[in-house]
Amino acid sequence: MGGAELLRDVVEREVLADHAGMSGAGLERVRLADGRRLVVKRLTPQTDITLKLVGGTVGREYLLWRTGALDRLPTGVSHALVGGWVEDDATVLVMRDLGDAILTWDDRLTAAQTRMVVDRIARLHVAFLANPPTDLVPLVHVLDLFAPHRIDGLAAEGNELARLARRGWELFQEQVDDEVAGPAMRLLADIRPLAEALLRGPVTLLHGDLATVNMALEGDDLVLLDWALPTAGPGALDVARFLAGCSSVVALERDEVLAAYERAAGPAVDASSMTAALLAGLLWLGWNKALDAAEHPDETVRAREAADLAWWVGRAREALDEGVVTWS
Repeated sequence: MGGAELLRDVVEREVLADHAGMSGAGLERVRLADGRRLVVKRLTPQTDITLKLVGGTVGREYLLWRTGALDRLPTGVSHALVGGWVEDDATVLVMRDLGDAILTWDDRLTAAQTRMVVDRIARLHVAFLANPPTDLVPLVHVLDLFAPHRIDGLAAEGNELARLARRGWELFQEQVDDEVAGPAMRLLADIRPLAEALLRGPVTLLHGDLATVNMALEGDDLVLLDWALPTAGPGALDVARFLAGCSSVVALERDEVLAAYERAAGPAVDASSMTAALLAGLLWLGWNKALDAAEHPDETVRAREAADLAWWVGRAREALDEGVVTWS
């Protein structure tokens, strides 16, 4: 049962207004007559910022599920979808209710949990190495999702996330020296040279938005949620994005996470793609780090994010010095 009939026996509904996602998709928890609890997600290009930015009218998570790509996930990695369909301009996704197994920004991963997550992500990348599915978001649209030229229109329309990102890039250029800020903003204006550099490495399926809040831990399984940005590229990009967004909530240091991934991923990673991926990590959330470093109300957070931004700027400088990106 994969269509709308899946919800024909709903006896209770609860709108989830405080979920961690920022895309704008609507979520509700439902209970069926047989006692099963499910979560229903509805997204349209008009209401979901991610879908609007990457293009298309149908959610990519639904396409991955419909084509069977998610059935190829390796042992230890799973998803939560039990059904989905398209009605009018909306993509409807029905998922198992994972309850407290879903991580929040208040959860901190232990060293053992972090190693488990990294191992499972490496398994994903090895399983799809050189054979990613189709119907993915083009890598260029994933890399520059928060680029000023992509978000300016949304910010002008009043979208709060886009407004914050625009402010963050302004602060980024004030806080980061021109030797890095200049090339970074140039790449954000035209991301193709970085995409080309990344695609020279080992190509696999990427989740695209790897963060603790898009995960659930069920025993030895890592459940990956919110496949809104699946793309093809080197697995190192998933890890870089994970570090950019979540290094403050995992027990391992950044270099320990990178070393653990490199051990587990084997042929799915190489040094050049990792260097390029760390540059991409700065272009993903450099605006957020600059914003928090300058304007977060908590002094401790400001100091932490300033130090984090400095680390990412250092990695970007190394990538630029190595000539990872070439402009025509």
